Amino acid sequence: MDSLKEKFAEKAKLTAAEVKTIIKEKGDVKLGEYTVAQVYQGMKGMIGMVTETSKLDPEEGIRFRGYSIPELREKLPKAPKGTEPLPEGIFYLMLLGELPTEEDVHSLGNNWARRAIVPKHVFDVLDELPASTHPMTQFVVAILAMQTESVFAAAYKKGINKKNYWEYVYEDSMNLIARLPRIAAYIYRRKYKNGVHIEPDPKLDWAANLAHMLGYDTKDMKALMRLYMTIHVDHEGGNVSAHATHLVGSALSDPYLAFAAGMTGLAGPLHGLANQEVLSWIIELERELGGGKPSEQQIADYIKKTLEDGKVVPGYGHAVLRKTDPRFAAQQDFYLKYIKPKGEDDLCEIVQMIYKVAPPILEGTGKIKNPWPNVDAHSGVLLTHYGMVEHDFYTVLFGVSRALGVLSSLIWDRALGHPLERPGSITTEGIKKKIAASESKA
Repeated sequence: MDSLKEKFAEKAKLTAAEVKTIIKEKGDVKLGEYTVAQVYQGMKGMIGMVTETSKLDPEEGIRFRGYSIPELREKLPKAPKGTEPLPEGIFYLMLLGELPTEEDVHSLGNNWARRAIVPKHVFDVLDELPASTHPMTQFVVAILAMQTESVFAAAYKKGINKKNYWEYVYEDSMNLIARLPRIAAYIYRRKYKNGVHIEPDPKLDWAANLAHMLGYDTKDMKALMRLYMTIHVDHEGGNVSAHATHLVGSALSDPYLAFAAGMTGLAGPLHGLANQEVLSWIIELERELGGGKPSEQQIADYIKKTLEDGKVVPGYGHAVLRKTDPRFAAQQDFYLKYIKPKGEDDLCEIVQMIYKVAPPILEGTGKIKNPWPNVDAHSGVLLTHYGMVEHDFYTVLFGVSRALGVLSSLIWDRALGHPLERPGSITTEGIKKKIAASESKA
């Protein structure tokens, strides 16, 4: 270790211990309308931005413009003879705050189809990357390569009235959303299918066309892709991918740059990458317990061992939610409706068993505020059931879906003239002075 690194390691160790003590002993000291603990621990619960598209309630779960996921599965338009909502519908709802008609959804789908042509240079850039490159890295690179097409950047360079910013952001966002399925499928086929690509089918809806280009043309997989693309679109504005997109967009970076920033956040293990970690953990559980479907007691013992090893149970817990994630429940319903009647799937059954035994164990530790499953606890096993076994690609699908929410929010940001986001900050020394001043008044 070099001398600078050694000095930093010692300094960091002392400061980290001091900060831990401050949070434990003085965490409830107020710094205005918020506390020392909130400032140090990720600003949890602090309202610091406006997001029009969705709201996450700790007890009720996510609501999109006031509608719950079960309500949207019932009310949003569906594909002919389909049972799951079309993602075009939830984008329309988030953008306008109104439930769309079938005609509205059909028109939006046609609009995206007309915009879906990806410039050749984007594929050329991807082809220069090693095939072993992580799919999310490829996804971000492709988004940045498309920035050459930004109508906002071109218009801003020429000079436009700020009241009209939203119009150009709208065009960029619509183009991005239209082209992302083609990009995602290209990455998937390039990395896992020897570069044998499948052309888009303009007769299919947005999500079904994604399934088709990936190489999954069954009716059930198309239904799953519609559900997956609908329930992953948004989770209010404070999550990493949404906030990063909003933050970078507030600097008037165009939607390509802003969305790329959001996707680098989504790629993190504590955000979108969690879905692949869940499946890896379940497969390892199955392997260590001898394969097949284990008993509930075996699963309980494995969960306890995971905790004893200082690890988390992936797919359980949420920064805001304090109940079972409605997105998990929607995927559970999909399994019971589409898969189980045709024969049990061991991995899906293990998910059901974990759901039964994990919450009491996690709650019993006394350290976990939310012992319930989140969206990631189920999504990977459903994709695996239909043959998509490439775990590190799942976050790309998450990203394609999340585009609908963060980009509709970005359009609203510019329409409402939200300014550059620039919160203040404070040093640990400053925190200590605030604490001392607070105690001197007591």
